[in-house]
Amino acid sequence: MEMDIDGASKPKDEKACEQEKEKGKQIVALLVGAPASGKSTFCENVMRASSRPWVRICQDTINNGKAGSKPLCLKSAAASLKEGKSVFIDRCNLGKDQRVDFVKLGGSEVEVHAVVLDLPAKLCISRIAKRTGHEGNLQGGKAAAVVNRMLQNKELPKLSEGFSRITFCRNETDVETAVNTYAAVGPLDTLSHGCFGQKDPSAKTQLGILKFLKRPHETDTQDSVPSQPTEGNSQCGKTQETVSSSSGMANQKIKVSEDPVPGSISQDDSDVPTLAFPSISTADFQFNLEKASDIIVQKVEEFMDKLGNAKLVLVDLTERSKILSLVRAKAAEKNIDSKRFFTFVGDICQLYTKGGLRCNVIANAANWRLKPGGGGVNAAIFNAAGAALEAATMDRAKSLHPGNALVVPLPSTSPLYYKEGVTHVIHVLGPNMNPNRPNCLDNDYIKGCKVLEDAYSSLFKGFLSVANTQVSFPSSGSISSGPSKLKEDTSGTKTNSWAPCLQALYNIAMQPEKHNKQVLEASDDLVVINDMYPKAKRHLLVLARIKGLDCLADVRKEHLHLLKTMHEVGLRWTNKFLGEDASLVIRLGYHSIPSMRQLHLHVISQDFDSKCLKHKKHWNSFTTAFFRDSVDVIEEVNNHGKATILDDNKLLSMELRCHRCRSAHPNIPRLKSHISNCQDPFPAELQKKGRLVPVHTNSDIDP
Repeated sequence: MEMDIDGASKPKDEKACEQEKEKGKQIVALLVGAPASGKSTFCENVMRASSRPWVRICQDTINNGKAGSKPLCLKSAAASLKEGKSVFIDRCNLGKDQRVDFVKLGGSEVEVHAVVLDLPAKLCISRIAKRTGHEGNLQGGKAAAVVNRMLQNKELPKLSEGFSRITFCRNETDVETAVNTYAAVGPLDTLSHGCFGQKDPSAKTQLGILKFLKRPHETDTQDSVPSQPTEGNSQCGKTQETVSSSSGMANQKIKVSEDPVPGSISQDDSDVPTLAFPSISTADFQFNLEKASDIIVQKVEEFMDKLGNAKLVLVDLTERSKILSLVRAKAAEKNIDSKRFFTFVGDICQLYTKGGLRCNVIANAANWRLKPGGGGVNAAIFNAAGAALEAATMDRAKSLHPGNALVVPLPSTSPLYYKEGVTHVIHVLGPNMNPNRPNCLDNDYIKGCKVLEDAYSSLFKGFLSVANTQVSFPSSGSISSGPSKLKEDTSGTKTNSWAPCLQALYNIAMQPEKHNKQVLEASDDLVVINDMYPKAKRHLLVLARIKGLDCLADVRKEHLHLLKTMHEVGLRWTNKFLGEDASLVIRLGYHSIPSMRQLHLHVISQDFDSKCLKHKKHWNSFTTAFFRDSVDVIEEVNNHGKATILDDNKLLSMELRCHRCRSAHPNIPRLKSHISNCQDPFPAELQKKGRLVPVHTNSDIDP
């Protein structure tokens, strides 16, 4: 209030009130950058010169001077904000999933900024190799590989994440300007909103890292880095830099990259279908490596014109792999496009989560029985994919002849699907040259080469059949259909990344006015729609309208009121259904791992009378522990701050059992015939705590 000359008060005009409200907002500034990009120095320089009270929160020292965790950083930041201080978050924060929880600290009184120290990789690597006494002990030559790996997979922040201001620093001059800008912000000052200093909003990999990974013959003279090619191929070799380290390792060779990494070549084609395959028959079946490499390159060359924009990747576990070296050299001799066919060192079961390589199809060097077991790739893939792959394989074939391949769509319940983005596994069987195994060809390489050629032809044809029919491919680790891709961050919580075709519920929740035909009810908190593919006579979804609340794994205690509201709305619609048909029994709950983005509550009648209920996973997703009752979720979140997520693909591949009498049935038609007549009471556990309506009421839910 302003004062008149006679002491009477008068209100300020509305504009002045808005300006006053903007002044003095606290700031959460996330530093975004690789190790050795200068984040800590930036914070210290600003804090030394600023009149605004700042606190630097560093994960390397958050735990009484020792390394801590992301939750500790969040807790400390929230406490500092309550004390009226602004906060620097000194972590790498290179991925959106690493930033999202800090962005949530913003609000009406707190602005969230990002300061991106996007300095050249060469500079960061040189710094980290030379520095000593780092508080996080990330120093010396070995740490350079960490910088390289992190920069290949970084995601530059965007305003759409919730930032009010993003400042990009590409060089030391930009950093100095940003330091001066933030140092000049007083306690009552505010900075203009927007994006500053970004040259290419779509860029994910900076020029510095691309130059650092260039092949020797491509490197510009002025930016050249001493390099040493791998054996057998000077064009596709390892790139290394010699750095003098003050940590006692003079002229130490720092390995920056092995084979070309897709992320360092192009980030604009993440939807391109990609097949990762091991060398067939060269391990357990002991096929000659020279002959095998000739056949691989020959078959790749034959299929190049048929592939379109699709990619092929030969994978092996070790950098010392002779087959990779041979194939690289021979592919270079034939001038095969290295962006469409390349080699990669890594675990074929963890190409995305460990290597940042997106492959929607992987090949398995299978045995003739198409069973788990043995060793090598076959055992690893079956183990990583879980029981879902074995079941899906047996649905298509019981055995495989040498030279043939079998394409198996990977069920969405498989960890390979929702963690790695793999939609198909192609089993392929090559010739056996191992005298210790049955059916050995006894060194008959005329027949053996013919079988191996057929094996690769069958494999690539199978991949083309997938590439030509699949509508959407995993992008940035997202999934083309089925459960969300779940990725662990340093806090142990799970964050999601979703393919475009899984955004339908999210789009309806965010903009219900554009979907009038589907929306039954809408409010500020939620939207109600009928399930597009109902699995029972009555089946609707209650969608949350909070961004970032993609699935049950994202729910925390602050969402408790929303969960109760969703439950109450579900009960209201349940009562409407019961008024129309008193014979119905309704259950409310969530899938542990949903098939679509955006948290949604299922309200489903227990008759399961629907033509859309076709598969075992449909049935088991609603009748096993995979389906989490709403009342239990509310109780768990209230008591423990989060819900229990049953991430067990065995639940969806269990035998078909009646949800009333628990009798087993061989297939869905027989099961449906049984449940249409079964009058047994529901299991006692389901009849407690209001899990079924109207068997019991919702008396266990707090108002």
